[in-house]
Amino acid sequence: MTAELGHLAVILALMVAIVQTAVPLIGAQRGWSNWMAVAAPASIVQAVLICVAFGALMWAFVTSDFSVWLVATNSHSAKPMLYKISGTWGNHEGSLLLWILILALFGAAVALWGKGLPLRLKSLVLSVQGSIGVAFLLFLVLTSNPFTRIETPPFDGNDLNPLLQDPGLAFHPPFLYLGYVGLSMAFSFAIAALIEGKVDPAWARWVRPWTLAAWVFLTIGIGLGSWWAYYELGWGGWWFWDPVENASFMPWLISIALLHSAIVVEKRNTLKSWTILLAILGFSFSLIGTFIVRSGVITSVHAFANDPTRGIFILLILGVFIGGALTLYAARSHALRSDSVFALASRESGLVLNNLLLVVSTLVVFVGTLWPLIAEMVTGAKVSVGPPFFNVTFTPFMVALAMVLPIGAMLPWKRAQLGRAMQPLWGAMALSVAFGAFVWSVMTGGSIVAAIGGVLGAWIIFGTVADLAHRVKLGKAGGGESLRRLSRLPRADWGKAIAHAGLGVLFVAIAALESGTVEDIRVVQPGSSYQFEGYDIRLDAVTQVAGPNYTADRAQLTLTRAGETRAVLMPEKRFYPVQRFPTTEAGIDRGWTRDLYLVIGDRQPDGGWVVRSFRKPMANWIWAGCIIMAIGGLFSLSDRRFRLAAGARKARRGATQVPAE
Repeated sequence: MTAELGHLAVILALMVAIVQTAVPLIGAQRGWSNWMAVAAPASIVQAVLICVAFGALMWAFVTSDFSVWLVATNSHSAKPMLYKISGTWGNHEGSLLLWILILALFGAAVALWGKGLPLRLKSLVLSVQGSIGVAFLLFLVLTSNPFTRIETPPFDGNDLNPLLQDPGLAFHPPFLYLGYVGLSMAFSFAIAALIEGKVDPAWARWVRPWTLAAWVFLTIGIGLGSWWAYYELGWGGWWFWDPVENASFMPWLISIALLHSAIVVEKRNTLKSWTILLAILGFSFSLIGTFIVRSGVITSVHAFANDPTRGIFILLILGVFIGGALTLYAARSHALRSDSVFALASRESGLVLNNLLLVVSTLVVFVGTLWPLIAEMVTGAKVSVGPPFFNVTFTPFMVALAMVLPIGAMLPWKRAQLGRAMQPLWGAMALSVAFGAFVWSVMTGGSIVAAIGGVLGAWIIFGTVADLAHRVKLGKAGGGESLRRLSRLPRADWGKAIAHAGLGVLFVAIAALESGTVEDIRVVQPGSSYQFEGYDIRLDAVTQVAGPNYTADRAQLTLTRAGETRAVLMPEKRFYPVQRFPTTEAGIDRGWTRDLYLVIGDRQPDGGWVVRSFRKPMANWIWAGCIIMAIGGLFSLSDRRFRLAAGARKARRGATQVPAE
C-alpha cells in the first residue's frame, strides 16, 4: 500500500497546487485578504503531501519493493544502502519527484519565513510558485508516474546505472536541483512584482537571499559533478562542455548577474527592468536544462530519458512559463524605467559591464550547446561542438570579467574618478604580475596560459584584499581602528570578498591544470617499473576482487622516489554483471600542488596491462575554489539584513508603480 499512498499524495498535492495558484491570485486582483491568506497554508500542505509521496518512493527503494516498476528497473537487492537511497532520484521519474519536492519546500519556506512580506506580494509569489507546481505535477501524473505497479514482480531488479553508484553522484543531483529550483523563487518574485505593479529596493532585498541560496547550491552541485567526473570516468578531466554540464552552468552564470543587478536596485533604485529580465532568464535556463536532460533531443552520459512525449510536454511548459513571463515583461517593462543617472565611471557602470559579460558568455554556451541540434534540423548534417569551440569563444569573456572585477568593486556609486579608484590597486597589480612570472618560471615549458591565468587569479585575490584594506583604512588609521572597522564589516561584505577570492583560486587552478597536465600511456608487466615525473612506478600485481554488486580487476601500483615509498595506489576496472557495464576507478596520489593520477586499462595478450599516468597540477584547487565561493555565499546569507529584510519599509519610499491592467 506504500506506493498507492504515495500516488494518492501526489494527486492530492496537485489539487492543493491548483487551489494555491487560483485562489490567492483572484484574491490579490479583487483585494480579498481572506483569499490571499489561503496561499501560505496551501503551500505548506502541498509540501507535506509531496514529502509523503517522496518518502513512500524512497521506502520502496530501501526495501527493494520490486513490485514497483521504477524500483525493479533502477535497483537491485545486492546494492549498498547508500545507492538504494540515491536510486530514488537516479532516474527520470524519481528525479522529477525530487524536483517537485524541492519546489514545494521553497514555497513552504516563503510561507513560514516570509512573515515580513506584504500580504499581496506574498500571495502572488506563492500563486506563481503554485502554478509551476501544477505544471510539473501534471507532467508527473500524466507521463512519469513513479508508483506504477508490475503485475508479476521480478525476483530481483535491473540495478542502478553503475556510473551513478558513487558518493559524489549520490549527492550531486539534490544540490543541483536545489539550485535549479531555487531560481524559481526569483522568477516568482519577478512575476509577482510585474502583476502587483511594484519594483523597488525592498523587492530587491527579498529577491537577493533566494537567488544567493540557489547560486550556493548550484556551486556545490556543479563542483560535486566535476569532482566525480575527475576521479570516476578515468579520463582525468574535470569539465567536458557536455550539454548537461552546460545546462547547469548557464543558470549559474545568470544567477551571478542577477545577484549583482539586484544590488543596484537595492542601493540605487535603478536597473529594475534589467533585474526583472535576469530573474526570468535564470529560471528559464533552469527549465531549458530540464528539457535537455529529459527530452532526448541531445545525447549525453548524464541524460535521464529519451521519450519524445515527455519532451513535447516539457516544451509546452517552456512555452507557457517562458513565453508568458516574457510577454508580461514586454507589457510592463516600459513602466520600470528609473530616473536615476550615473556616470560612465561608477559602480553602477561596473556592475552593468559585469552583467553584460556574464549574459553574453551564457549566450555563447547556449548557442554552442544547441547548435548541433539546430544544424541537424536545418541541414540534416550532424555537427559536433566540443571543447575547442567553447575554449575559444567563452574564455575571452571570462578574461575580461577577471580584469574589470577588482576595479568595479573599488568604484563609488553614481560618479567616480577612475585614477583615484585605481590608487589602492597598483600594489595588487604589481603582486599579480609577479605571481604570474613565478608561475611562468615553475611550469614545465614556461606555459603562457598558466602565466595569464596566474596573473588574472592573483589580480582578483589581491584586488579583493586591497578593497578590504581600503575600506578599513589600513595604513591611514591606527592598527586598532582598522581592526575595529574590519570586525564591524557586514557579513555580506565578507561573503563577497570570500566568494571573489574563491573565483581567483579557480582561475589559477584551471589555467595550471589545463596547460600543465602531463600524460603517459604504456603496457606494463606485473613486477616491472617505469619512470614518470620523477617517480618510479611499479606494477606489483593485478588481482580480481568482488564488490557488493560488481567484480573488479584491482591493480597495486607502488610509487617510489629516491628509494623511498611515497604512495601505494589501487586503481580498479570494475564490471557490473546485472547491467553488463564497466567503470573505471582511478588511483590518485593527491597533493597540494599536483595529483598523480593512475588508471588501469585492459589486459594485453602478452600478460601486460595498459596503464595511463597523469600529472595534474593544482587539480584539487579547482574544488577548493568552488568550496571557497560557496562559503562566501553562506557568509552573505548569514547576514542579519538578509534574514530579516531589515530596512524594507524605508526602501518602499520612491517605489516604482506599474499601472494596473
